[in-house]
Amino acid sequence: MVTKRPLSVFCCTITPFDEDRNLDEAAIAVIVDRLASANVGVAVGTESPGEGHSLSLEETERFYGLVKERAAGRVPVIGMGCEPRSASQYIELIRIGESVGMDAMQLYSVDYGHGNLPVEKELETYFRTLLEHTSIPARLSSHFSVGYNIPLPLMGRLLDDYPHIDAIHAISPNLKYLRAVIELADGRADVLVGGPDQVLPALSLGGQGFLDSTCALLMPKTSRAIIDSYERGDLAAMHAAYEKVFAVSMINRWIGPRTVKEAVSIVGLPGGHLRLPYLALDDDERQLMASILKAAEIPEHEGLSF
Repeated sequence: MVTKRPLSVFCCTITPFDEDRNLDEAAIAVIVDRLASANVGVAVGTESPGEGHSLSLEETERFYGLVKERAAGRVPVIGMGCEPRSASQYIELIRIGESVGMDAMQLYSVDYGHGNLPVEKELETYFRTLLEHTSIPARLSSHFSVGYNIPLPLMGRLLDDYPHIDAIHAISPNLKYLRAVIELADGRADVLVGGPDQVLPALSLGGQGFLDSTCALLMPKTSRAIIDSYERGDLAAMHAAYEKVFAVSMINRWIGPRTVKEAVSIVGLPGGHLRLPYLALDDDERQLMASILKAAEIPEHEGLSF
């Protein structure tokens, strides 16, 4: 029996840049206000779509601080960062998150690079080092994009030993793994999936929601409606919201920040400039993306230039 916990939606948001590729503080305010008004939490500075790899530590601190200040306690704000090569590298980001008062810090799995994978005892040492240096709530990232998910026995030991783990972000194509994580975390931590694809099975299995980038940023109210409709038992409304969100997710054929930032620009939201090495989509790709967005007929685009 899975313990009932509050449900949530988080947006892994872009890092808004202006034409000179500096932080666009006005755009940050617009984006955070849109998310907060829809009761969507804000997760900042991630690799994708946040281009966290391109931020200096000083820029990261400024960005985290601006988002936290603008959210003003309306919704939780999570620091994310990027997959590090070592624990010491990530502790620098944890210190920034603590200094600006982030509500939680996501702890990414270590990425050795060049296809090399950590053995379990190395991974355990890595996570224990981070958790012992984290004074705010922590969220474990188990994301298959680094070539592995956190082994379940290790996850159980970490949950046993570190009560400040308040969530697990379980990103895996394997629903059996997701189910096992939900059962393991029962009553101790939230479990969220990545993107809309698995949100319905996750909710059915006892998970607490999802993190998303493109859809949550472009249509935060509709993304939140999936959760709210599920909670009140309105399955027709839940399916209607999910259909809209899934239709917009079809633009994610262009993986990475370029997808979200092109979509942001198409619908008329600010902050959509990319930093190298990312380049903008070409005209044909942009037109195809615009056609997908138009076909979705998203009410939240009303009043924008789209």
